[in-house]
Amino acid sequence: MHLFKNTNFDFLRWRWHAIALSWVIIIAGVVTIWTSGLRKGVEFAGGTVVIEKFDQAISVQQVREALDKNYVGGGKDAIVQSTGDPSANLLMIRVPQVGAEAGASLGVEANKVEGALKKAGLNPTRQGAEIVGPSVGRELTSKGIWATVLSLIGILAYLAFRFQFSFGVGAVVATIHDLLITLAFLAFFRYDMSLNVIAAILTMTGFSTNDTIVIFDRIRENLRIMRRDSMNHIINVSVNQTLGRTVITSGTALLTALALFFFGGEVLHGFAFTMVVGIITGTYSSVFIAAAIVSLWRGDAPTRAAAHAHVMSASAPPPQQPQRKQKPQRKARAS
Repeated sequence: MHLFKNTNFDFLRWRWHAIALSWVIIIAGVVTIWTSGLRKGVEFAGGTVVIEKFDQAISVQQVREALDKNYVGGGKDAIVQSTGDPSANLLMIRVPQVGAEAGASLGVEANKVEGALKKAGLNPTRQGAEIVGPSVGRELTSKGIWATVLSLIGILAYLAFRFQFSFGVGAVVATIHDLLITLAFLAFFRYDMSLNVIAAILTMTGFSTNDTIVIFDRIRENLRIMRRDSMNHIINVSVNQTLGRTVITSGTALLTALALFFFGGEVLHGFAFTMVVGIITGTYSSVFIAAAIVSLWRGDAPTRAAAHAHVMSASAPPPQQPQRKQKPQRKARAS
């Protein structure tokens, strides 16, 4: 079965509209992060993790309501999730630091959490507690930034060697675009920057890069076949030829991410939301951003091979017509 067979969409016609839309979202995201900040999870901001056991099944919403009413600072920033065997009625509660010395004593924060739950009549029994220091978050942030920078350099070097330098630039710009758009949506919807979200960002970055390389590989093949066509025409044809594969692959991954978002529970909301945004953004950037960068970099002129062939044919001398051999005239007989 062929999906989107023999399509002829002019994708590059909308490149400036796509670039303008991306800039609007990125600028709005930067303003949101600048004014409200990007929420950090316990792993990055530091805090206390408490595991509580209950006599009967307790919902996550009940624990949140108890923390909202009785915990200092409220429970809006707390992360509550079930852990272990569901029949064991174990819940893991992560709360951020409250005050400069809130994380100095493990027992203080754990007692505050347990006291808030007891006031609500939930009768918890503490099974364990630990402190996550903000220094761990700073180390994770530093490693994540370095990993991203090195991966972008690797992508640029590989595509410049395997394809052309303009292709590498297009892939790197598209990857940075995906990261900024994803961070913008995380800021819009106030999701915490946790380890799960970081894992989703790295996953969607690789997914987007692979999708971009598939399109670039088809462009490279068509450059050899369609030597006398303009670069923009070759790019449009290549994107149309890979459109079915792109939609099927991205659509399947998107359905999986949506299933995780709606049925995976609260603990997977951040991961699934990041994957949904990343898959949509990665597909969009592969078609409109990466291809547009290559077009803008190389221009709409015919390929070098076509231009060289045209110059050679123009400079070559015109072919000479073969001369006919004249038949020797017969001598007249003497009378």
